Amino acid sequence: MSHTTDALNPRIYVACLAAYNAGKLHGNWIDANQEPDDIMADIQEMLVASPEPDAEEWAIHDYEGFESLSLSEYESTERVSELAAFIEEHGELGAQVMNYYGHSLDEARQALGENYCGEYQSLEDYAEQFAEDCGYLNQVPENLRSYIDFERMGRDMELGGDIFTVELGFQQLHVFWSH
Repeated sequence: MSHTTDALNPRIYVACLAAYNAGKLHGNWIDANQEPDDIMADIQEMLVASPEPDAEEWAIHDYEGFESLSLSEYESTERVSELAAFIEEHGELGAQVMNYYGHSLDEARQALGENYCGEYQSLEDYAEQFAEDCGYLNQVPENLRSYIDFERMGRDMELGGDIFTVELGFQQLHVFWSH
């Protein structure tokens, strides 16, 4: 399952701390969607070109394309690479699911792979589809179906912890099983 995005490619601005501490700005924007060793090679190339001799230390001073996820100044290249690949594949939906799980990449991957119920216009639409898929509506005569409160059913499922939702825009509600 893939949720792509039109956002910029995830990238980081890595600064040379020796230059920074000497009052000089020196750094490069680096593509984050590559292997950790390749990110590190780009960082080393930036450090070699530093106006300060023997520059060794670096920090991430800016980043973009990671949707709503945040990176620390000293994030590892392994983590940067993992997050960039995840965002490239899942976009803002992936970022929001990851935020729901307290920034756990493993739990977000599992939710997107195993617990994803689909995209709906509303919780009401999800609850009605759920009831239909489970065969509950087959047991209700057609003339009585309009009395079923699917909006309340969906809200109860969410408030009861059975599902969680991520809303990405108007009538773009993504539903996940919580378990």
